[in-house]
Amino acid sequence: MKAAVYYTGGAPDVLRYEDVPDPECGPRNVLVEVHAISIEGGDVLARSAGPAGPAPHCGGYLAAGIIREVGNEVKDRFVGQRVTTADNGGSHASLRSVNSRSAWPIPDDMSLNVAACIPIPFGTADDCLFEFGRLTAGETVLIHAGASGTGLAGIQLAKRAGAIVLATASSTDRINRLNDYGLDAGINYTEVDFAAAARELTDGKGPDLIIDSVGGKNLEQSLACAAYRGRIIAMGGVGRDSYKPDFSVMAGQNKTYVSYYQGAELMLNGVRARANVDRLIEEVGRGELQVVIDRTYRLSEAEQAHAFIESRQAFGRVVMVPDEIAG
Repeated sequence: MKAAVYYTGGAPDVLRYEDVPDPECGPRNVLVEVHAISIEGGDVLARSAGPAGPAPHCGGYLAAGIIREVGNEVKDRFVGQRVTTADNGGSHASLRSVNSRSAWPIPDDMSLNVAACIPIPFGTADDCLFEFGRLTAGETVLIHAGASGTGLAGIQLAKRAGAIVLATASSTDRINRLNDYGLDAGINYTEVDFAAAARELTDGKGPDLIIDSVGGKNLEQSLACAAYRGRIIAMGGVGRDSYKPDFSVMAGQNKTYVSYYQGAELMLNGVRARANVDRLIEEVGRGELQVVIDRTYRLSEAEQAHAFIESRQAFGRVVMVPDEIAG
């Protein structure tokens, strides 16, 4: 099969489009013919750090496609079924093998490009807001990186729940575009101090909930500017910055900090987490939530696709399609 692989960590130009052996379909797995790959921020971080296993390494969390083989212990999936998948690697390829529990069936009329973008961005946003963030109607939430895939999912979910939604973005144009998805007020972090702006927008109180995917000094400011008894959920890119936040800025405020990782929830609380993704897929399918795709690349253009994400220009998701599917 064809895959975008890397032998060493580094910039996007370490990616190579090569022939590699087809993955095996284990007894509890399904083998999926990949039609669409959604690139996650974690894919970019992993590539930068280097192979997690033997080289050449095929990375990538998310891909959607059609099941071509099922393991002999799999009873709830079938050949020809359209699914979206999430796993810790292997999505940047024309075939992938995943545990059947990590392959969610999708509606017959759902685009595979759209389906590829749901499990991690929407599952993460929903968990951060409600399962761990305990957001309720009337509360104010600040979502960092509002124009990211998880940010856009979070804005829609929070607005639907009756919250007042604030978000940061890098330009006025991006903020204006976010208004169409339920944003109440945007903060251009390149022009103003987001913490001061968030307090001003909440009459000095601070947001009840902050979803921080940035980390470092940004997380420290989030910890400080959240409301009394506020909740701060760190996820995504947190940890890529060498700056160590000072957690004492929360002292005396009875605030709650949670470091969230969807992979742990899927592994250790999987029945709930997988059912949650099932529900979100259905809601996207019914048009209640929207997946926003900025650009689509061929798999052979993985270097360019990763570089575009690292430029921080994307509004929503960046998708790759295997060359043989793209035609």
